Amino acid sequence: MTAPLADPAVRRVALVRLRVGLGDLLCSLPALRRLRDVRPDLSVSLVTWPEMAAVVARLGDAVDELLPFPGADGIPERPPDPSGWAPFVAAAAERRFDLALQVYGDRPAANRVTAALGARLVGGFAPTGWEPPPGTEHLHLRYPLELHEVERHTRLFEHLGLPPSGRPTMAFPLTPADEAEHAATLDRHGLVPGGYAVLHPGASSPTRRWPAGRYAAVGDALAADGLSVVVTGGPGEGAVGAAVVTAMRAPVVDLTGATSLGGLAALLRDAAVLVGNDTGSAHLAAAVGARSVTVFLPGDPVRWAHRGPRHRAVVADVPCAPCPHLVCPIDFRCAASVRPRDVLAAARELVPR
Repeated sequence: MTAPLADPAVRRVALVRLRVGLGDLLCSLPALRRLRDVRPDLSVSLVTWPEMAAVVARLGDAVDELLPFPGADGIPERPPDPSGWAPFVAAAAERRFDLALQVYGDRPAANRVTAALGARLVGGFAPTGWEPPPGTEHLHLRYPLELHEVERHTRLFEHLGLPPSGRPTMAFPLTPADEAEHAATLDRHGLVPGGYAVLHPGASSPTRRWPAGRYAAVGDALAADGLSVVVTGGPGEGAVGAAVVTAMRAPVVDLTGATSLGGLAALLRDAAVLVGNDTGSAHLAAAVGARSVTVFLPGDPVRWAHRGPRHRAVVADVPCAPCPHLVCPIDFRCAASVRPRDVLAAARELVPR
């Protein structure tokens, strides 16, 4: 039996990636690029939330289109729009997919969404405790809990017919417009490549945000080391960034909400170090070759921590981590267990001397 990604009769593929995080899609990109390299004839539709259009555009020719997802019961990222389900299923049927793959993760609801697309073949990740329909076992891979997020996707595609390619690498190409924005930002704030540290205190869920006062302590120490300090964040993270700026004694440049995605990528690339939470900025830093320290509170470093000499992970020392909670139901003890001195020590290991 021919594996579907090695079958020339498979030409139209839907990838169900129902995530709203920058890091989620960046971690998918190495596998998507490999798929494009091996099968340039494929038409690849990425099924995800419409708000991810700007990030999907950054994936370049690895993806042909975004098929907007309206939400569904059991998918926690956004409340579902029931009125959008019938048009969504109809749009999928129009595309006559040869293959639909669940590349969301360890959640059976994503397999139900994948099956609803009406593809000739349906496969992808098989969540823990969920069994593929009879006769489709070869189209599924038991969700590999022990692998990094990047490696999970390449492993799935290899299981489905792509030849092995070695360890996947992150990437995020920058445009001339990104470079021009970045140069203007440095000039406007008197920043020098390699002479500033970036603090990224935001994250989509409260449990992944190390407290502002602890970021401020790290920022003040890095400033005392002679680095300029920059705080970054998304447009909706102004209050989080402002809390760090207010708590710091040293001068700080607040760029929260002030950069484009490409401008942030260039800013991270040229920083002495990024200190941030387990969120998209950590993956963007890995993709552009930046140095980074990532604070893991409830997050799983096996799944999300980047390895190599330019990265450090400082992990909560509590028995209840990792955990799935977006808001801690007890006393947020994981945040208290990560000490500023340990994060600072990790950052100083990376800063060029």
